[in-house]
Amino acid sequence: MKLLFAHGWGFGSAFWEPLANLLADMPQAIDDCGYFGAPRACRVEGPCLAITHSYGTMRVLADPPPGLVGIVAINGFERFTARPDRAGVPVRVVDRMLRRFGEDPRAVLAEFRRQCGAGDGFGEIDADLLRTDLLRLRDAQPPLPAVPVLSLQGARDPLLPEAMRAAVFAGAAVSRIESAAGGHLLPLEAPELCAGAVRGMIGHGA
Repeated sequence: MKLLFAHGWGFGSAFWEPLANLLADMPQAIDDCGYFGAPRACRVEGPCLAITHSYGTMRVLADPPPGLVGIVAINGFERFTARPDRAGVPVRVVDRMLRRFGEDPRAVLAEFRRQCGAGDGFGEIDADLLRTDLLRLRDAQPPLPAVPVLSLQGARDPLLPEAMRAAVFAGAAVSRIESAAGGHLLPLEAPELCAGAVRGMIGHGA
């Protein structure tokens, strides 16, 4: 069983370091969209468990590897923005980010990361790629997973509304864990909790 890590919008492969280190006894593939440097795609052969964060969950659902047997979706979702029939982040929030992105993409990215709880700096960015994926965050809705999914959410997530967190992956084979003190960056805030969730998913046959 290989672990496939997929990061979210505005982050990169380094985001996974604390959690990946706790799971170092298992084979790993860690992708990178290329927001801050060269992209790294991961084509995984054989059975794999996807460990996704935030928008990384949508990325995996849009193009699942053939050997996918389960997903541990950390702060994850299959759709980001709200619709009349489902809770989510208001579309106007993303539209405002997109308007400002054309003027100062670094400021928009820095504000987003601060809101999530990541105050650290970052290097050069691929603004075009970030904007393209921001549009996908606003508009896309990939299919629900055909494999079991474990949704791990933070009760104090400053980004995802409570009703959205409670309803993600409705209609799929989903189990849920909530971290009472957790925010939107659980792999950084509570890597031990996330590692335990991964091992538990594997132990239950994922």
